[in-house]
Amino acid sequence: MHTPHPTFTSFVAVGDSFTEGMSDLAADGTYRGWADLLAERLSVDTPTLRYANLAVRGKLIRQIADEQVDTATALGGDLITLAGGLNDVLRPRCDVGAVCAVFEQAAAKLAAGGAHLVLFRSTDPTRRLRSSARLMPRIEQLVAFVDTVAARHDATVVDLFTARAFDDPRMWADDRLHLSTEGHRRVAEATAQALGLPAEFDWRAPLPAAPPQAWTDRRRADVRWARTHLGPWLARRATGRSSGDGRPPKRADLTPWR
Repeated sequence: MHTPHPTFTSFVAVGDSFTEGMSDLAADGTYRGWADLLAERLSVDTPTLRYANLAVRGKLIRQIADEQVDTATALGGDLITLAGGLNDVLRPRCDVGAVCAVFEQAAAKLAAGGAHLVLFRSTDPTRRLRSSARLMPRIEQLVAFVDTVAARHDATVVDLFTARAFDDPRMWADDRLHLSTEGHRRVAEATAQALGLPAEFDWRAPLPAAPPQAWTDRRRADVRWARTHLGPWLARRATGRSSGDGRPPKRADLTPWR
């Protein structure tokens, strides 16, 4: 007997650049991303689906809690996704316990409004960025805490952390921090399946093998990445600035997707 999957009439996305959609460029030059793709998928069953995306790149968990959570609660969506905290743990100094406490407060407030909550076990950056290996204890602590919070609030968890497909550089944009178009497509499918929607493809499956790249080409790419992306990122951290400073939410109101 076929078991119907849940349907949602309104969807609110909360978070940082991961949820905003960097770096999945749409035809008009704006960012699309997994949340937009999920909204499109949900609208197949619910053509009147309303969708808001409050995410802003660069936001820390305290900023997400202060700037987005009350708005998301007031909008009254029946599906809310919350992703955050990874920007915090990537910083040189981070109180992971404090990050987890704020994450818990945000999740509790969102769940208290009656929405179905979706949380994410973030991808593991240490297998593709060797320099991030020292951060693994922090990342593991945050990932484990997501499971704890989900159990408290009967939330759906999307497990990206154990998916080895995301070790592939082609899942990531040139900056090596944000998902590529294919990476966002995989997260959208992972979230849809976690919510009980029929599978459209195996989002965990590895990409076809890539042709080998010469050592010199890899080194040139590393130098180009450091100059174009790593340098500006470190400069912003040193001065306390963020790429999201002064930037409004991507989709501030709960409006029809179609």
